[in-house]
Amino acid sequence: ISWLEKKRQGKVQKRICQVVLEHFEKQYTAELGDAWSRVRDVLTSPWCWQHALLLNRFSQSPGLESSLAEQGYQPAFPAALPYLPAAFRCYSRPAPGRFPAQKHQPGRLKDYYLLNAASLLPVLALEAEDGEDVLDLCAAPGGKSVAILQCACPGHFHCNEYDDLRSRWLEQTIESFIPGPLMNLIRISKLDGRQIGDLQPEFYDKVLVDAPCSNDRSWLFSADPQQALLRLMQRKELSSLQFQLLRSAVKALRPGGSLVYSTCTLSKAENSDVINLILNSCRNVMPVDISGMARGVSQEFTFLSGMQQHELLVLPERGRAWGPMYVAKLKKVSSA
Repeated sequence: ISWLEKKRQGKVQKRICQVVLEHFEKQYTAELGDAWSRVRDVLTSPWCWQHALLLNRFSQSPGLESSLAEQGYQPAFPAALPYLPAAFRCYSRPAPGRFPAQKHQPGRLKDYYLLNAASLLPVLALEAEDGEDVLDLCAAPGGKSVAILQCACPGHFHCNEYDDLRSRWLEQTIESFIPGPLMNLIRISKLDGRQIGDLQPEFYDKVLVDAPCSNDRSWLFSADPQQALLRLMQRKELSSLQFQLLRSAVKALRPGGSLVYSTCTLSKAENSDVINLILNSCRNVMPVDISGMARGVSQEFTFLSGMQQHELLVLPERGRAWGPMYVAKLKKVSSA
């Protein structure tokens, strides 16, 4: 290792929260086996993280795509996917590092959104179409809402965020990317997501549940060990919240409608276990095969093997440092 690399590692090493790392070490060695050491290597090395750019179809930015190409950026998703609208343009490059962010300027639309490319997989799995009624149940900070609007123009788009601060963040994101006339189709609310199914039963064609979860990437760098410990203790309660959000989403769906559930954790308790609980407790819900999408992006992402056909888990690895991202798709076949 070069001196510079050592210095960088030393700097980063101080920032890793040991109490979280030890907790993950136990859990993920058991759940992921050999794959965990490679994943841990990426999660604890921020200098190898990559960022993708989702271009905004509503802003005019001549020259941006050729400038990205000059810097080694290429389309992040292959054209052979089951669902990839022409207006949906995302770029990434193998080299780590991030493109400069654009500041929020009232009245001016941003040209691109910086993100982890894996966070677009739930949107591509949702397959939103023009004119559909779509609900983004836990929408802040707004990246997936913006991505849905790059794919389609819903008849009605409901973006919900219960948390007050995050809700303001969501509003600012939507404002930064979406032109005035389209805002009429968008409703931003601060409802408890667990109640939306009862408030608006069988109203939506598509629902995205990007659930609150243990955010493995950011938790590893918790600055406050006490807060980290508290988070780890409360972690068990998350799966109950996720189940309630999913149940609400099922109620909010029209028969024939589909939902996508996603998290940015590796934790089986918050992923497959929650989905299995819903499949076992809601007779009117069926799994939807998303293995075609997984196969289509298998060069770009690394997946945990042995998953069911209706789910996938993106594992970060060097050179493909995307994820963690769990995605599952379900369909409502009839009224309860």
